[in-house]
Amino acid sequence: MSEQNFEQIYAEYKAAGEQQALRESDQGYLPSAAGKEQIVAVRKNDDGDLIAFKTNSGRELDYLTALQEAKAGNLAHVDVFHKYGRDILRSEPDGIKENNLDNLPAF
Repeated sequence: MSEQNFEQIYAEYKAAGEQQALRESDQGYLPSAAGKEQIVAVRKNDDGDLIAFKTNSGRELDYLTALQEAKAGNLAHVDVFHKYGRDILRSEPDGIKENNLDNLPAF
């Protein structure tokens, strides 16, 4: 196999995964968000780091509060993972770039 085949196969795999994620999202197959707030906007500092979050209920959460809410299972479609000696908030890896925290609108 040539390098080009590897690239093509991976590109097809990735595109198929993105399409499947969109279908599942449209049909409600993603993990339930019932009773949970969703992050709909973010605030970044001058370095581009996420520093605050706005939920669909209008609450504005600083980073530490958002981490606590996510750990408690109160925020939909986000994960907390430990890296670089600290907890980090991130979007669930669902294959949809538009709902990544970095891509949400600013508030």
